[in-house]
Amino acid sequence: MLPDLPVTEALPALTAALRRGPNALLIAPPGAGKTTLVPLVLREEPWAAGGRLLVLEPRRVAARAAARRMAELLGEAAPGGTIGLATRLERAVSAATRIEVVTEGLLVRRLQSDPGLEGVAGVLFDEAHERNLDTDLALALCLDLQRALRPELRLLAMSATLDGGAFAGLMGGPAGPAPRIESLGRAFPVAIEHRPRDLRDPRDLPEAMAGAIREALRAHPGDVLAFLPGWGEIRRTAERLGGVEAEVLPLHGEMPPAEQDRALNPLPGPDPRRKVVLATSIAETSLTVPGVRIVVDGGFRRTPRLDPATGLARLATVRISRAAAEQRAGRAGRTAPGVAIRLWSEALHRGLAPQDRPAILEEELSGLALDLAAWGAASGDLAWLDPPPAGALAAARALLADLDALDAAGKVTAIGRRMARLGTHPRLARMLAAAGSEGEKALAADLAALLEERDPIRRGPSRGPDRREVPADITLRLDLLHGGDHAEADRGAVQRIRRAAALHRRRLGVHGSTPPEGDAGALLAAGFPDRIAARRGVMAGAFRLASGQGARLPATDPLTKAPLLAVADLELLGTEARIRMAAPLDRAALEARFPERFVREEGAAFDARAGAVLARRRLRFGPLVLEETTLPQADPAATAAALAAAVAERGLRDLPWSGAARQVQARVGWMRRAGETGWPDLADAALIATVQDWLAPHLHGMTKLSELAGLNLPDLLLQALDWEQRRRLDAALPPRLPLLAGRSAAIDYAGEVPTLEARAQHLYGLAGLPPLAGGRVPLQVALLSPAGRPIAVTGDLAGFWKGGWRDARKDMRGRYPKHDWPEDPALATPRPERGPRG
Repeated sequence: MLPDLPVTEALPALTAALRRGPNALLIAPPGAGKTTLVPLVLREEPWAAGGRLLVLEPRRVAARAAARRMAELLGEAAPGGTIGLATRLERAVSAATRIEVVTEGLLVRRLQSDPGLEGVAGVLFDEAHERNLDTDLALALCLDLQRALRPELRLLAMSATLDGGAFAGLMGGPAGPAPRIESLGRAFPVAIEHRPRDLRDPRDLPEAMAGAIREALRAHPGDVLAFLPGWGEIRRTAERLGGVEAEVLPLHGEMPPAEQDRALNPLPGPDPRRKVVLATSIAETSLTVPGVRIVVDGGFRRTPRLDPATGLARLATVRISRAAAEQRAGRAGRTAPGVAIRLWSEALHRGLAPQDRPAILEEELSGLALDLAAWGAASGDLAWLDPPPAGALAAARALLADLDALDAAGKVTAIGRRMARLGTHPRLARMLAAAGSEGEKALAADLAALLEERDPIRRGPSRGPDRREVPADITLRLDLLHGGDHAEADRGAVQRIRRAAALHRRRLGVHGSTPPEGDAGALLAAGFPDRIAARRGVMAGAFRLASGQGARLPATDPLTKAPLLAVADLELLGTEARIRMAAPLDRAALEARFPERFVREEGAAFDARAGAVLARRRLRFGPLVLEETTLPQADPAATAAALAAAVAERGLRDLPWSGAARQVQARVGWMRRAGETGWPDLADAALIATVQDWLAPHLHGMTKLSELAGLNLPDLLLQALDWEQRRRLDAALPPRLPLLAGRSAAIDYAGEVPTLEARAQHLYGLAGLPPLAGGRVPLQVALLSPAGRPIAVTGDLAGFWKGGWRDARKDMRGRYPKHDWPEDPALATPRPERGPRG
C-alpha cells in the first residue's frame, strides 16, 4: 500500500494525460512526494507493461536517497530489485528492475550506446528546472528519439518551480502543448527572516552562518539545514560551532555514502540530540532531511565559469536566484511549520535574478558538442529550451578537433565515438583512448580518476606564512593510489580516486590488479595538447603553454629542469598560472606517439617575448613552437591574421578594453537575453572564435600588441550592428537614464542585473523605474548617500519609497541633516543641479 502523500491528488490527472499522449509536466511543491510516489504509480500503467522506467536525478546524493526510499516503500531491503540505482560510482540493477534511478549523464551515455532505449517505456526528468547541461541534452535527445523512432516513449518533466509554458511548448506536438498537471501539496507555512545588512564578502559567511545557527537553535524548535557554497565553507562553519548543543553533520556530494546517510536519516536513540546539517546546494531539491524546521541560507552557490584567458573552467561563488531561495526555504516546511533565515537583506533579495541562468548558456560545451557529433545531429536539428550559444559551441568544436574527435568537416571520428562512450570529459576521454597496452590503460585510468577529483595532497593557503609548496610531479599522486605515502595526503580523496579509477578500468576492459605502466606525460599530452609546456628563458620555473599562456613552477620544484612538461592542473593566482600537477615529457616519445602533430612551416607568427608578429620558419607541436629561425617580413594580411590570432589566444586581454567597450558588449548581450533575434554574440568566447572576421581587417599595418592601444574598441564592437540595430539598442537599453531637474545617470549593464547608481536626492520625483526593452530586461537602482555610499539596492523603486525608505530616511536624516529627506520621495521635487552633472 503506497502512502497518501500530497501529490496523490494529482495522480489521476497525470495517469490520464500519459494514457492520452506521450508527454506531460508535473508541477508539485517540495515534499509533495513526486520523486518517489510518481514512478511507483506509473510502473503499473498499461503503456509501461514489460518496460522499465528511468528516473533522472541531477545529483548522486538525491539518486541514492530516492532509490532507497522507493525500495523501502515496496518492502525491499535496498536498491537492486524492483528499484535499481545507477550513478557514476555505484550500480545496483538486476533483471527484476522496473524503475531505475540514474544520474543524467548516464542517460546520455546510454543513448549513445543504445539510441533506441530498448526496453525503456518512459523517462522521468526529476527537478527538470535545474537545467543542467545533461538535463537539457538528455531531454533534447529523448525528444529526437521519440520523434524519429519511438513515438510511444513517455517523457515526464517534474519540478516544483518549472517554467511550465516553456517546457509544455518544447514537449508538445501538432495537437498543442504538453498537458500540465499541478499539485497544490500540503506544505506547512514557513516564516521568512532577512538580515538588515548584507555580507561584504562571501569569506565572511562561515562566521555569520555559525552565529545565525546558534541564534536559531535558541529561538526555534527543530533541526537546522544550513546552505553553504562548498566544502571549505562547511568545514570552517563546523569549526565555529564547537560546543553547540546539537550534532553538526556535513552534507556534500564528495562524502562517502555512509556519511551522507548519517546526515539524511534521523539520529538513533530514544531522545536524540538536535541536528545541524551543513549542506551545499545538493539539498535544495529532491532530498528530504527529516526533522528540519529551520533553514539558514547563506545565499551563495558554486558554479563553473570559463576563463577565456586560459581555457580553464573555475568554480566561482555567486549569488543564488530568487527561485533557488524559495526552493531552499521550502525545506523548512515539509513536516511542520518552520522558519527560513536568509543572511541577506530584503533590498538585495528584490534585486536577485528571478531564476538561475541555464548551464547551457554559461558553461564550457565540449562534452555537449561531442555528444551531438556522436548522435549525428547538429545543434539546430534538435529541440532546445535554450539553444547552445554559437560562440561557446564553436570554441568547443575547436577543442574537439584538437583532440582528434572531429575531422576537418566537423564530423565525429572513430576516436571521437570511442571518447563519447567513455562517460567523462573529452580531455580525459582522449587520454583514455590514447592508451594502448593493458598497463598503459591502467595508468590512464588512474590519471583520469586523479584529475576528476581534487588534488589528494593538501596544501596550505596560496599566500602567506602558512603556504606549503607541494611538488608538482603527478607521479607522487599516482604512487598514493598504490600504497605510497605522503605527510599531507588526504585519505578520503585517495579512496574516492581509487573507486573512480576502478570504474575507468572496467570501462577500458582492464583487470583491477593490472599494474600501471607507461609514460604519464605522453598520455597527458593526448588529452591536454594545449597544456604542453616548454621551458623558457633563464628564470627557473618559467614555462610557456601551447595555448600561449605563461605558467610557472616554484624555483625549488624538481620539474623546473624539464625542457617539456605535460601540465594536468593549473591554478590562477591573479594574472599568473601556477602549475600544480604535471609530468615530464620526452620530445622523442612525443614525436613517436603523435607524428602527425609535428609541423614544419614558414610564415608570420606571433612572438610573445617581442610582443610582435615576426616572419619565422618553425617546427611546432600543435601551436607550441619547438624550433624557429627568423625570415624576412611576411605580407600585411598574414601579419594581421597572426596578430589577431595572438589576441585571441591571449584571451583578448591585449585589446584596449574600457568601461565603454564592456558596456557595449553587455548591452548587446542583454538584447539577446531579452529574446531579440538577429543580434550578434559579442561575449568574449564568441569574439575569440570569430577574431579573424571582426578584428583582423582593422590590424593591417600593425605588427605589435602595443599598437592595439590605438583601436577604438567600442566602435569596432558596434560595427557588428547595422544602423537599425544601433538605433534600437539606444532606444531599448540607453547608456544613460534621464532624471529630473536636468540630471542623468549611467546604467551599468555589466553585472548580473543592469544597475543605475544615483544619489537618493536625484531620484526624488520618480514614482518608479522605467522599463528597459519594453520590460523584458530588469533594472535595479543603487541609491547612494550624499557621500556616495550605498543606502539600498532595489528593483522596485515604488515599493522601496513606500516600505524600506522609512528606515533609510531615519538613518540618513541623522547622518546628513542638511540634506532633504522627504517622507514620500515619489512626490518630492529634486533640486536643480548646481555642479557638474552625474
